[in-house]
Amino acid sequence: MRGAAGYGVVRPPRAVDPSRLQDLSGRTMGTLWSLRLDNPDLLPLEDVRARVEACFDRVIAQMSTWEAGSDICRYNRAPAGSTHVLAPEFLKVLACALRWAQASGGAIDPTIGPLVALWGFGAQAKAAYRPSEQAIAEARRRVDWRRLGLDATDATVQQPGGVSLDLSGIAKGFAVDHACAALQAMGLANFLLEVGGELRACGTRPDGSAWRVQVEAAEGMNMPVALRDMSIATSGDLWHHHTQDGLHWSHTIDPRSGLPAPHALAAVSVLHAECMQADALATVLAVLGPDEGLVFARQHDVAALLVARLADGSFGPLATPGWLDATASA
Repeated sequence: MRGAAGYGVVRPPRAVDPSRLQDLSGRTMGTLWSLRLDNPDLLPLEDVRARVEACFDRVIAQMSTWEAGSDICRYNRAPAGSTHVLAPEFLKVLACALRWAQASGGAIDPTIGPLVALWGFGAQAKAAYRPSEQAIAEARRRVDWRRLGLDATDATVQQPGGVSLDLSGIAKGFAVDHACAALQAMGLANFLLEVGGELRACGTRPDGSAWRVQVEAAEGMNMPVALRDMSIATSGDLWHHHTQDGLHWSHTIDPRSGLPAPHALAAVSVLHAECMQADALATVLAVLGPDEGLVFARQHDVAALLVARLADGSFGPLATPGWLDATASA
């Protein structure tokens, strides 16, 4: 497997692999998904595919800013003062985003939509040029997670007016978790699922060993990681960026300043039992940068690898104790 964030399977299928070790793949959310599963009962692969894709379709119908009829797009168009009942999946993702927004001082912000579009990314992207200070200031006035009136008990959220939700920094990770739960409900216990660079390993390979993947942490820097009931998500400026007149900026926008993250951080990888959490935390650390991000990761016991781009063009990896412990057997 190789996704948008640069994962590769260390040990590809071999002639000696049992026939029950099977593969599926496809497209969703504008990217690729792939599944490697231990299928001892040889469940029909078309049934497995249907179950996985139904999960992805559910996430798209609720949280895709590319689908005009999605729940999130209807919310973004809604008038000020309106109240919206959230589907359970949407509620879970938004609550997670708000939790880490509060913990990080707004380094992740689900209301970041106007800034993402202004800098030339996402479904509502403007032309890829550096916006004016006035345009940035105007977009920033619409970005503040604290304006959201989320009532988790009633599963409702208020539209205060002008808020444009964008959950792209967390929704793919949730889609992985959602599909994994569906696979487990089918009786499958051991598999490796990736969606566009967000990956979760459940159980083990048929021989009882951990699933092994290779993380492309930076250009020319590949690291093997053994995963067992663990997820990994990677964020950084290696895969999505714009360049204009010699100015380079990545899709990692700091909601606090309205500007692309200015630090020399090439990539961040996070390990967590839940892919949604790993996805959100990778976004947080990518915004915070190598220094502030490393402090945050240690404070919150996050297993993370931060790869800084050094002045001489090389890369310097910074690993938290949790990352070192989790990858010691790789």
